[in-house]
Amino acid sequence: MGVYLAVVEEGDFSAAARRLRMTPSAVSKIIGRLESRLGVRLLQRSTRRISLTAEGSTYAESARRILNDITEAEIAVQPGAEPRGRLRVSLPSAFGHRLIVPMLPAFIDRYPAVELELMFTDAIVDLLAEETDVAVRVAAHSDSRLVVRRLAPNRRVICASPRYLERHGMPTTPDDLQGHICLGVTARGGLNIWEFDGPDGLQSMRIRSPIEANSTEALRRLALAGIGIIRMSEILVGPDIEAGRLTALLTGYNHPDGAPICAVYPPGRILSPRVRVLVDFLAEQFANPPWLHGAA
Repeated sequence: MGVYLAVVEEGDFSAAARRLRMTPSAVSKIIGRLESRLGVRLLQRSTRRISLTAEGSTYAESARRILNDITEAEIAVQPGAEPRGRLRVSLPSAFGHRLIVPMLPAFIDRYPAVELELMFTDAIVDLLAEETDVAVRVAAHSDSRLVVRRLAPNRRVICASPRYLERHGMPTTPDDLQGHICLGVTARGGLNIWEFDGPDGLQSMRIRSPIEANSTEALRRLALAGIGIIRMSEILVGPDIEAGRLTALLTGYNHPDGAPICAVYPPGRILSPRVRVLVDFLAEQFANPPWLHGAA
């Protein structure tokens, strides 16, 4: 597999042989034996270049993953070995930009051999299908294929800007929201059900919004501009409330508990050292949440 990947990556038998300190004929024989054993042609050879067949491309992906697993297994049993390699991380857009990214310089300083690939999306990424190592999510989890590590609780608050309240008035009960502009989250129905503590226990209200977005940061900015009322994680709007840019509403009614902040990753008999150190680092950071200190 290692010889085959060297040929694929170099695009040439001679270059692969130099990299592996082998003769070109030895490399060619190994690839020939591999194709013979598999019963398929992996490479199309010509006088000028080598290209992969469809089977060759599939085999290269699997071989790369298997060899990476072998490397991870060897690192995992070496005392004091430095975590290294590429780490693909999925982050919610607003939450990732405003809170996770400011944490990362300390992680990079601590683990310089770990290469980060950050993907920002508010969609729930299929980690196995997308070959993503770790995702940080602010959502309930129903995928039993994943390992979930809770990082921190998550409180939701209802708020609006002073400008909006001057123009539309202050809601004093949950029923008053029917006459207000509430900003909703596109394609995430659960976030458009606002929960309240009432005399008869927990009550739910599905808000109907004339304005929706699939980005919590967009909704926050619309609320700051006086467009409407939002219900959002305190970690995102807490600094705005503290600074007076937003005003918390219905505090006597709002049921604050939301889905916790979690790190999720695919299971495995051996946890990748780079995954382990990132998840441990995030847990350490969330033990002293940055939004308690006025994250901007």
